[in-house]
Amino acid sequence: MDRIVDLIRAKRDGEELTQEDFERLVNGYTRNEIPDYQMAAFLMAGYCNDFSDAEATALATAMLNCGQRLDMSDVPTPRVDKHSTGGVGDKVTLIAAPTAAAAGIYVPMITGRGLGHTGGTLDKLQSIPGFRTQLSMSEFKTQVKELGLAFTGQTDEISPADKRLYALRDVTGTVESLALIAASIMSKKLAEGLGALLLDVKVGRGSLIRGRSEARKLAQLMISIGRRMNVTVQALLTDMDQPLGFTVGNALEVMEASQTLQGQGPPDLTGLSTELAARMIYLGQSSRSIESARDQAQQLLADGSAITKLRDIIAAQGGDPEVVYRFDLLPNASGEQIVSSPRDGYISRINADDIGRAAVMLGAGRDSMDDPIDPAVGVILQSKVGDQVVAGQQLCALYYTDETNLPEAVQLVEDAFRLSVNPPEPRDLILDLVQ
Repeated sequence: MDRIVDLIRAKRDGEELTQEDFERLVNGYTRNEIPDYQMAAFLMAGYCNDFSDAEATALATAMLNCGQRLDMSDVPTPRVDKHSTGGVGDKVTLIAAPTAAAAGIYVPMITGRGLGHTGGTLDKLQSIPGFRTQLSMSEFKTQVKELGLAFTGQTDEISPADKRLYALRDVTGTVESLALIAASIMSKKLAEGLGALLLDVKVGRGSLIRGRSEARKLAQLMISIGRRMNVTVQALLTDMDQPLGFTVGNALEVMEASQTLQGQGPPDLTGLSTELAARMIYLGQSSRSIESARDQAQQLLADGSAITKLRDIIAAQGGDPEVVYRFDLLPNASGEQIVSSPRDGYISRINADDIGRAAVMLGAGRDSMDDPIDPAVGVILQSKVGDQVVAGQQLCALYYTDETNLPEAVQLVEDAFRLSVNPPEPRDLILDLVQ
């Protein structure tokens, strides 16, 4: 039997590994028989030489097999989940998931923390005082059955390999590998006992995938993995060149999600959240039209059903449900730094990558696996691409509790904005549907 270092060498030299090889790697790492440094070397070898589609499927299968699969047979159908590949200001899950649950869809959501400059749903939820982001499998299933929605992170029972690999990728420069992204997402989601899965594959400067062809390839890879497991998967490719909505930062994004659920959100966030909720409803109730699913999603937002569902989930998981109305109950930063426009013009670009990295520097994300998150800090935009501004007008504000990295964060934010004499061409937020 090959030693682990032989598998690392094989991947370094561009060889294709087998299902048995991936089972050895994943099981050995999960049992602490393979140290972080060897797994990090293997991930980098695969990142540099590319994992094949067959290897991505083998890795996802190995990661799925190393943990338990939820027996959801006593939970009603339809069971549909949604997952985003990660973007700057992407708080859509906090809106779309409760909206779909309010429509009668059962949403068992195993979710993750932030990777690199992209925020994680668990980090956002953990900014709610008292909110429990780790549920036992029994608690998770019971809550989905009773309330239609539950959030939990990876545990020692559910996708334990991904819990460790997810954190290791974040600090080893291997986050962007399409195969690793696909295996991570699908190993979690296929453990949930789903009938269908909706993917939001982000494309652009603020995402893990910069080009549309790469995003389509990732979507097709995850759809193929799902098909092998008898799960229907659809993917929307969505633009992530500028931040989604106006807020970037954990508590700030909870505030904006709550505003959106009350009909006061920005058009881009409201539109995408409604479309994703509608797609979840449609996947669960495929006998109806997507148009009627959109109508229902819009109605559930308008009549308060969706925000009521989110309040119920927050209360059930130990948080104070009043945070959706009283933002003073959330963590608030102590300092504010304004960034203003240097001249008149139209905003032609807001580099989401720069905004996301600035938020991380303020403490909203992690540079290493053990870094704490400051839930209060982040960035609030005042203008978006296409808006006309004048010299001295506020473009955004940085919120901080520690000034150590503030000058560098301000510089990143200033560099993120580009002004032009003429208004830019409008960009579509939803770029494509892959199914």
